[in-house]
Amino acid sequence: MSEPVQQKRARAALQSFFVGDALSMPVHWYYNPMDIERAFPGGVREMHAAPAFHPSSIMSLHSTSAGGRGTQNSDAREIVGDVILKGKRQYWGISNQHYHQGLPAGENTLNAWCARLLIRGISNRSQYDSNQCLQDYIDFMKADPPQHPDTYAESYHRGFFANLEAGKPLDKCGAVTHDTPSIGGLVTIVPLALFYLLNGEPLIEVQRVCKNHLYLTHPDASLARVSDALVQLISDLLHRPEDQDPTPLLLQASKCIPKTKLEALLKRAPGDLHVIGRHYSSACYITDSWPSMLYLATKYQTSVESALIANTNVGGENAHRGAVLGSIVGLINGTTATDLYDQLLHKDTITTEIDQLIKTTRKPAA
Repeated sequence: MSEPVQQKRARAALQSFFVGDALSMPVHWYYNPMDIERAFPGGVREMHAAPAFHPSSIMSLHSTSAGGRGTQNSDAREIVGDVILKGKRQYWGISNQHYHQGLPAGENTLNAWCARLLIRGISNRSQYDSNQCLQDYIDFMKADPPQHPDTYAESYHRGFFANLEAGKPLDKCGAVTHDTPSIGGLVTIVPLALFYLLNGEPLIEVQRVCKNHLYLTHPDASLARVSDALVQLISDLLHRPEDQDPTPLLLQASKCIPKTKLEALLKRAPGDLHVIGRHYSSACYITDSWPSMLYLATKYQTSVESALIANTNVGGENAHRGAVLGSIVGLINGTTATDLYDQLLHKDTITTEIDQLIKTTRKPAA
C-alpha cells in the first residue's frame, strides 16, 4: 500500500533538513563567498569535511561562560568545557579555528543533533512532553563523554546553561542576547510541527505548542511570529493539492517580516549573491535569514538539490538556514536530493529515526 502523500512529504522534508545542514557544515559562517570558491573550487556540490582553516571565524571572541561574545577565562569554571562540550574547550580561543573543527564529510552540526534528540524523544514516548524534552536536552548537552561530535555551541546553548548553573528554573533558562532572534531557533520547530500536523492537530494549537517550545531556548517575540509563519507554511505545503502553485504560500510566509518585498526581488532576478549578502545579510538574524531562505525556496522550488547547493554557496548562516530550507523544498517536491542524502554520515540511523517519528503519528492528516 502506498504511503499517504502527507507522510511522504514529511519524510522528504526531514531528509532534506539534514542534508541542508550537513552540506553547508564545512563552509558554515563563511561570510565571503569567494572564500568558499578558494576552499572548494567550483563551489560546494557534495559533502565535505570541515577544513582546518576558517577564514572568517570569530570563535575566539565568543564567550565560554555565557551567551554572546565575551571573555574566555580558563582559570574559572566555564560553560564550555566544564558544563557542556566536555573535552572541546581546547579548540576555543584560536584564531581562524573552524566552528565545527574535525567534523567529517556528511556530519551534522549540533543544532541538527538536537533536532534528532527531539525526534527520538517524541518517538520513544509517542508524544511531545516539553518538560521531558527539556530534561533530555540538558542530559544530552551535559553528557561526559559528549553524545555529539561538534566543537561549537551557539550563543543560545551557552546562555541556557549559564542560567541553569545560576539556579534558574529549567523553563526560565532561555537566554536573551543580541542574536536570540536567529534562524537557529527554528531548527527544532520543524520536526515538532510535522509531528503535530501529521496527527491532525488544529493549526492554532500546533503554533501554540511550537511557540512554547521555542521560548524554552529562544524567548523572543519577533522570532515567535516567524515560528507561527513557519508552522503555517509547513501546514500549507503538507496539505497542498498536487496542482497548487506553492509560490503564493511562500510569498505570504515572508510577510511576517515587515517591509519584505520578496516578490519584487524575484521579478528583478538580481542573482543570489545580490539578494543574500547585499540586500539581505547572510547572517543568522531572523529579519534577514527568513526572507533569504524563502527567496531560495521560491527560486529553486522544483529542485531540492539546486536549492541546497545555492544556499551553501552564498555562505553566512547557511547550515541552519539550509536545514529550514531543506524542509520547505522537501515538502514542495515530496522527495529529497537522494545523492546528497546518501552521503550523510549517519544516513541509516537518521532514516530509522525519521521512520519512527512518522510511524508515531496516529493517522494521516486530513
